[in-house]
Amino acid sequence: MKKHLAIFKGEAGDLILTGKKRVESRFSKVKNPPFGVISSGDLVYIKPSGKDIIGEFRVKKVISFDGISPEDLASIQEKYGKALAADKFYWLSRKDSKYGTLIFIGDCTRFITSPIKIKKTDLRGWVVLE
Repeated sequence: MKKHLAIFKGEAGDLILTGKKRVESRFSKVKNPPFGVISSGDLVYIKPSGKDIIGEFRVKKVISFDGISPEDLASIQEKYGKALAADKFYWLSRKDSKYGTLIFIGDCTRFITSPIKIKKTDLRGWVVLE
């Protein structure tokens, strides 16, 4: 089991912790983590951008996409859009992606105070911790 630190923009972290977002997605033009490095059973720390870690979730299932076409992206949006809780702008901003990872969210825990502090000063949206 690996541990990961995921950085979330806006209210995405809270949507996960309230159960409104049941799948997390990461799309990119290159093979960035979590592509190829996340597995079922892994633990993901939820960190809103610029804030402390607010919770964690266990990965239930992972689906990876290699060589995504615009048609593939439209199909992913149609099939998983509601569970992803993503707006139209999100999908438009991902139109040139070639790689994708869908992370199905299992058990979640909200922290009252962050039990760990991870110093992060770069712009990566995903960090594999171990």
